[in-house]
Amino acid sequence: MDSSLQAFQPLLIFIILALSLLSLLAFSFYHSKRIPYPPGPKGLPIIGNLSMVNQLDHRSLARLAKTYGGIVHLKMCRVDIVSIATPQMAREVLQAQDLIFSNRPATMSTRYLTYDRADMVFAHYSPFWRQMRKICVMKLFSRKQANAWSYVREEVGSLIQTLSHTIGSPVNVTKLLFKMSNNMTFKAAFGSTLLESQEFFVSIVKEFSLLFGETSMADFMPWLEWIVGKELKKRLVQARQSLDVFIDKVIDDHVAKERRISSRDENETDMVDELLAFYSEKEDNSVNSDYSQSFSKLTRDNIKGIIMDVMFGGTETIAIAAEWTMSELMKNPEELKRVQQELINQPNQSNGSDTNDK
Repeated sequence: MDSSLQAFQPLLIFIILALSLLSLLAFSFYHSKRIPYPPGPKGLPIIGNLSMVNQLDHRSLARLAKTYGGIVHLKMCRVDIVSIATPQMAREVLQAQDLIFSNRPATMSTRYLTYDRADMVFAHYSPFWRQMRKICVMKLFSRKQANAWSYVREEVGSLIQTLSHTIGSPVNVTKLLFKMSNNMTFKAAFGSTLLESQEFFVSIVKEFSLLFGETSMADFMPWLEWIVGKELKKRLVQARQSLDVFIDKVIDDHVAKERRISSRDENETDMVDELLAFYSEKEDNSVNSDYSQSFSKLTRDNIKGIIMDVMFGGTETIAIAAEWTMSELMKNPEELKRVQQELINQPNQSNGSDTNDK
């Protein structure tokens, strides 16, 4: 028995050496044909630059750019990251080659919370994305629809009235602006009849906002997701279940309302009503049926994803931009006077505010 094993040892060694040589040749051939990566810090075997994952803020990336140039490559296990640090490179990526770089990377959080990119923000640039954008532009954010949103003027007027009652006293501008933008977006998406559910939905949006910013080691090492991603996965499941329960009820209520009402005033429709015109499970009896034939149908996941996109873009984004504008005007009194004079010169001032004012 031992003698037979000894006879096969040279053959076994030869096979191992041959396989190793072939693997080395294949590896060398692959790297010789591959376009070289931009310069960057040398990483460790297997994990690459993963030890730097918590140091990649804008200051750290700026320091790397001073060392390696305007384009820096980082290897995070199986994920390649490129940092752009010069106007010329940014113009090349964002303008000249924008279609190539248009797709956003999906983390463990974004894949799960967006129903595997069923929304518009994280969807790949494709016919589906172009269709979603067309629906939003033509049906949700058209000038006709914007003119029908009287609650925008109501919320602005309410904010002005609240501030007028607190003259001489300190106010939390951030909180007031967030409340105003959230109220406007909530009414646009669901209608004023669901105002009692607003606080619950705001809690969902805040949890989603935190989860979208979470980074898991499973994003760089997917084969370890069952170990390192368990706690994050638990939070993701709970958050999406809360959203499912809330928006499924909203969709069901809107479908039931439309079945009860044969005709409706277009000024009374909200975002969910407009999206349901393209809903694949809905009976096609609406006034928009002819129009919707030119589009593919949307699923519930698409509708949920679009609503989440609008809620994120319509709350914090608006509030932060408004707060930044107000702070800049306070630091520049001359510009503040110019803005005040422009508002005084505008018509329709008897109503407090008008979205038609340019």
